[in-house]
Amino acid sequence: MVLGLLRHRRSHSAQGAAPALSVPLPPGAGAFGCEVLDALGQPLGGAEVTVTGQNSHRVATRGTTDPYGYFVAALPPGAYSVMTMAESLSPVRETVEITAGVVLPPQRIVLEPGRQLELPPSGTWLFDPPHTAIRFIAKHVGMAHVHGRFTRFEGGIRVAQNMADSQVQVRIDASSLTTGNQTRDNHLRSGDFLDVEHYPYIDFTSTRFAYRGGSKWTLHGTLTLHGTSRSVGLDTEYLGTVNGGYEQELRCAALAKAELHREDFTLDYRSMLARGIAVVGPTVQLELDVQAMYRTPDTPTPPN
Repeated sequence: MVLGLLRHRRSHSAQGAAPALSVPLPPGAGAFGCEVLDALGQPLGGAEVTVTGQNSHRVATRGTTDPYGYFVAALPPGAYSVMTMAESLSPVRETVEITAGVVLPPQRIVLEPGRQLELPPSGTWLFDPPHTAIRFIAKHVGMAHVHGRFTRFEGGIRVAQNMADSQVQVRIDASSLTTGNQTRDNHLRSGDFLDVEHYPYIDFTSTRFAYRGGSKWTLHGTLTLHGTSRSVGLDTEYLGTVNGGYEQELRCAALAKAELHREDFTLDYRSMLARGIAVVGPTVQLELDVQAMYRTPDTPTPPN
C-alpha cells in the first residue's frame, strides 16, 4: 500500500551532491525520491509529481514537491513511471524500479521552459454544437459507471493576444442531461439532484489560462451548478487549428477535463445515500470535447 509523502534529510556530503534520504520503510516496500529544479538550478516547490505503475497503468501516488523541490514516496516493488510537471515548463517523464528494502538515491529532475505552440488567432470563437460534446462519468453506487452527456449548450472563447488573458464562457441546459435511461434521467433532473426546475443552467466562466508546457493548459474559472459557485480547474489539451467544415471555416479544438465533488455543490451524497436514493457516487468526471469556429477578430487589444 502506498504510504504517500515521507520526510527527507540532507546529508553532509560534498557541495552539489544529491542529499541522502532517510525514509522509514514498511516491510516489503522500497522508496525513491526526486529533487526538482528549474533551468537555473533553483528548487521548484509545488511541482506536481505523478507515479504510475508501468504494468497496471494505475496511479500509485501523486503529490507536490516541498518548498525545497523534494518529493519522496514509499512504494511496493515494481516498475513505475514518474511524471513531473510545473506551470509554464515542459513536463519530464522518468522510470524507476523499486526494490523491497532499498531506498534509491534521489533523482535530479530539471524542468525546462515549455515550447509555446502556435495558438489560435485572437478574436471570438463560438462552439460548434454538432462537433462538440459535453460528457460526464459517475460511479453507479455498487455497480459500473454511469456515462452521460448534455445535448444542449452554448459557449465561446475570446482569444486575447496574450493567451493568459483569454476568456471562456459555457452555458449548459441542465434539463438536456441524458444517460440512456429515462427513469434515471428524470431522477437526476429532479430536486434530489440537479433540480432543473429551480436551477435550469450550469455555467462556467473562466478567470485565467495557465500554461503547463507542450499543448497542456489549466483553465481556471468558476462553475455554477445547483445554485452554488465554486472555483475549478480544467486540465486542457489544445488540439490545434484547421480549416474545415462545410464552409471551410477556421476551427480550433481542445479537450478539457475536471473532477467534481457533488457535496461542493450542495448535492449531499451521504444524505441521499442514507435515504436510499443515490444512484451515482460522490464524484463526477466532466469532459468537454470542444470544436470552435472563428467568427470575429474583435478581442480588445490591451493598452501598452
